[in-house]
Amino acid sequence: MQKAIITVVGKDQVGIIANICTYLAKNKINILDITQTIVSGFFNMMMIVDTGKAAKDFSALSYDLDELGKELKVIIKLQREEIFESMHRI
Repeated sequence: MQKAIITVVGKDQVGIIANICTYLAKNKINILDITQTIVSGFFNMMMIVDTGKAAKDFSALSYDLDELGKELKVIIKLQREEIFESMHRI
């Protein structure tokens, strides 16, 4: 298992989750956990995913998600779990 963290931030609109989940399914990425909230019209989501069986390498996935974010007018970031944990350690 290769865990990674996906974060999504932007103005709320129809289809954000659907588009991201469709991309993940097409690339054999399993969602392990997901949380999302909308505050004053702004969408925020964090997903823990398993990229171990992904159809593409990590840098290609990251690039694709960045491009998908541009299409959806949100910011999508993919980070390896260990890097995310290091960055957010107190």
